[in-house]
Amino acid sequence: MARMTTTQRRVAATIATATVAVLALSACSGGSGAEESGDNTLTLWHYESETSAMGIAWNEAIKVFEEETGATVEFEEKSFEQIRSTASQVLNSDEAPDIMEFNKGNATAGLLASQGLLTDISDAVDEYGWDDKLAPALQTTAKYNEDGVMGSGSWYGVPNYGEFVTVYYNKDMFAAAGLEIPTSYDEFVEVMDAFVAQGVTPLAEAGLEYPIGQLWYQLALSQADRQFVNDYQLYENPVDWTGEEITYATETLKEYADKGYFSKDVTGVKAEDAGVSFINGTSPIFVSGSWWYGRFVDEVSGFDFGLFPFPGSDLTPGSSGNLWVVPENAKDKDLAYKFIDITMRPEIQALLGNNGGLPVAADEADITDEKSLELIQAFNAVNDKDGLAFYPDWPTPTFYDDLVAETQELINGTKTPAEVQEGLGAAYDSYVDDFR
Repeated sequence: MARMTTTQRRVAATIATATVAVLALSACSGGSGAEESGDNTLTLWHYESETSAMGIAWNEAIKVFEEETGATVEFEEKSFEQIRSTASQVLNSDEAPDIMEFNKGNATAGLLASQGLLTDISDAVDEYGWDDKLAPALQTTAKYNEDGVMGSGSWYGVPNYGEFVTVYYNKDMFAAAGLEIPTSYDEFVEVMDAFVAQGVTPLAEAGLEYPIGQLWYQLALSQADRQFVNDYQLYENPVDWTGEEITYATETLKEYADKGYFSKDVTGVKAEDAGVSFINGTSPIFVSGSWWYGRFVDEVSGFDFGLFPFPGSDLTPGSSGNLWVVPENAKDKDLAYKFIDITMRPEIQALLGNNGGLPVAADEADITDEKSLELIQAFNAVNDKDGLAFYPDWPTPTFYDDLVAETQELINGTKTPAEVQEGLGAAYDSYVDDFR
């Protein structure tokens, strides 16, 4: 049997793991010069709630768009799962919207781009200058090559918000324990040891879902450089699964478990439960994403919280937010580009930021909410040093589940660190080898 191409293998793997039907490629058409629908209507899909920062900002963008263009926006709110599970079928039909929000990454936007279902918007990016507003790491998730691998090739989407992992801390619990914000990794360990000595579990953590994998990856990043990230995420070179970065992360995570830095039953804890344990003041430290910030502002009571970067690391998990993409079968691509441009304007970016989001192109002077400014400044500090390193589960469609399963074995002691690394490496290489 003839060997399948990389794209064919990639599509086949995604069908098996995500149950996404792969249909015939749609016919190619031009970029911003595509034929317009003629009815002056923009069909828009996204899955953000009306009260979220993105929902608030985009609703305002819709008003501005309709006022300036005279066009009508037909907005349809879809769930994340609706869009994820039906994207291939819908985008290959005449029911495709003109613009929609879609998840970034190789197994999502990259897959659709490789199938020919998304428009190459490189000409529009040049025309509107969106690339000048996006830091290098933010651009990575917007570009995909012919195999759907992010980081190079053509532009297939534009993000207008971002996200990153940081360290949340309970200021009152720190003060009561006589502890200060750690500025080095050794100090961070000393803080956790001090809480353990006082009978307090320092880390709110979850091993049944994503936070534990992010912590593992953050530990690896503390020993890594940008080339490691490019190898791991962009497949530039083979990843050494017995190398310094991954060995340190795996062995250190095991040490965290043995020292009682997180709950003994962490493997049965969900992300929601971990976040609530921080909100309730049970654990003083939570290493997780900026998407929790707005909720903490709303729900934390009885103590003040703050954040600090993971000590001793110039790299952190994070990326752009999801992308505005323009389906290849969109009826009015020019209107789609005009809408994207409005979401990148300073006033819309400021609205997003003042409601707890992370705008990619806001002027800090326009952010009037003190807590929102704290988060935005922390995000900008990461971008200023090109520190966003994406997420640990991105390289393969199944790696999220692989990470959860292997770290559970590690924490439960049913596998050694070396065995966990071997298992992760085998899962990673079985997919990524097709791209080399």
